[in-house]
Amino acid sequence: MAVDHIRYDILAQEALRGVVHTVLKDIAKNGLPGEHHFYITFETRADGVRVPPRLLAQFPEVMTIVLQHQFWDLIVSDTGFEVGMSFGGIPERLAVTFAAIKEFVDPSVPFGVKFESVAEPAPAEATAAATPAAVAPATPATDARPAAEPKQTRTTPAIAAVPQAANPVADASSDDGPHKPDGGGEVVRLDRFRKK
Repeated sequence: MAVDHIRYDILAQEALRGVVHTVLKDIAKNGLPGEHHFYITFETRADGVRVPPRLLAQFPEVMTIVLQHQFWDLIVSDTGFEVGMSFGGIPERLAVTFAAIKEFVDPSVPFGVKFESVAEPAPAEATAAATPAAVAPATPATDARPAAEPKQTRTTPAIAAVPQAANPVADASSDDGPHKPDGGGEVVRLDRFRKK
């Protein structure tokens, strides 16, 4: 297998974290539109994350927050966000880095991205140990997680397969004319425009 020197896993991860950044920045400026709301799962002990000690004791590894009705003062920076929320009737302030986010879900659409930890490939390895990125409908995170997850230095989004429709052009006759699929519309073969 070939080595991925471009590191598509890292590029895709940065792009998807950019989506989370853009969405939260817009929400901070304009508020939540319609029925949109977010479940955000993050590592509570990651660098740059600030969680009050009582919550850290309750959620020593990961925590899921819901940005819907009861949050305030959402501030989004280039590296993360801060938000005020109430936990058990006590107002608290959290700071979460984008790198610490493990899952971002908007169940109203549904839309979700899950970032899974992967180890850095060793220099002698011939393959990149990464999962490509994609976006797929998701469900809110649950607390059913393995007891101990190994600490790793990089995360990459998980992929979910999205079924693709069969290519109607592949079944078309070999003439250069347009083909009309059963559903209407016209499929034009690109061969018609190529120089011969």
